[in-house]
Amino acid sequence: MNDKKIMKEILFLQNISHVYNQEDQKIKVLNNINLKVFKGEMLALTGPSGTGKSTLLNIAGLLETPTFGFVNLAGKNCRDMNEDHKSYLRGTQIGFIFQSHRLFPEFSAIENVMLPQLIMGISKKEAVSKSKELLTILGLEKRINFRPAKLSGGEAQRVAVARALANSPNLILADEPTGNLDPASALNVFNLLSKLVKALDIGCLIATHNHVLADLMDRRITIDNGSIKN
Repeated sequence: MNDKKIMKEILFLQNISHVYNQEDQKIKVLNNINLKVFKGEMLALTGPSGTGKSTLLNIAGLLETPTFGFVNLAGKNCRDMNEDHKSYLRGTQIGFIFQSHRLFPEFSAIENVMLPQLIMGISKKEAVSKSKELLTILGLEKRINFRPAKLSGGEAQRVAVARALANSPNLILADEPTGNLDPASALNVFNLLSKLVKALDIGCLIATHNHVLADLMDRRITIDNGSIKN
């Protein structure tokens, strides 16, 4: 791999192992995972249910601390960071997309996209402008004032994509982002996200059971029994 590619690395999971203590048992869910994500690439994370994909995403997103190993995000070793520093990195460097859109039902589409910006101290005027821009790019310019209950599943998930991009992150982490959608809507959401990842030159790690979408990504990694399967 050339030096230019190495310079574009946004996430490096190094020797990640994770153990859950459950009553009198120690359950090892991840075993010595080494994984890099580069800017401008879509990386598929596949494997059977219960093999550690969601745990790995939580660790990558600084939501869980691995039992062993290191998370390097945007050139920073996150192992010994305090929770405030991790929270700041999550807010500025990472956008999350989940299987269920997890939009706030009492807020409109634009308000849902504005929220993460306001939390990070962006002015309301700036947040409105950025949110309108993102929702327009995602084909939702006529739906910005609709609450989630009035949106289709695909539309709601596109709002979730806009929300994930609201604070201009360098990394998107997505856990089954099209799992609740019909095939046509799933492909539409994926294609829009893929175009934005390339245009914005950010990294994207997607855990998915959808092998059709996984095959469309730049790389594909399979986890089986907590280890990367070669």
